[in-house]
Amino acid sequence: MQLDATDRRILQVLQREGRISNADLAERIALSPSACHRRVQRLETEGFISAYVALVDARKIGKHTTVFVEITLNGQSDEVLDAFEKAVARIPDVLECHLMAGSADFLLKLMVEDTEDFARIHRQYLARLPGVAQMQSSFALRTVVKTTALDL
Repeated sequence: MQLDATDRRILQVLQREGRISNADLAERIALSPSACHRRVQRLETEGFISAYVALVDARKIGKHTTVFVEITLNGQSDEVLDAFEKAVARIPDVLECHLMAGSADFLLKLMVEDTEDFARIHRQYLARLPGVAQMQSSFALRTVVKTTALDL
């Protein structure tokens, strides 16, 4: 399925205002409510819209520190990669885990309360991950740009 300009406008609005009513969305993009509803349903069915979520302000719940952890494994076999990926997926504090090209094999993103909270997570989970040869953590000083909206 190809996205046309109207589909892109729908996605742009929904990325920023996921709870907008169909009537308001239809008005915003100059479609009838029924046509707008059909398009949104099609975008959902085709997988362009994968989920609707509430974005929680991490600072409001006491998670003030963003930590990025670069992990290098001691091998690249399917068994080593699979074991690591299964184990890291079970860590509740990991927001993102990316298989990387470059100096590290994986990049993890965590939101923690403070350095003591990270030390707890490190001892309890990260230090026990299988196949890890090296781990380097970096603490973000300030977030300059943060968005979930993709450029359409």
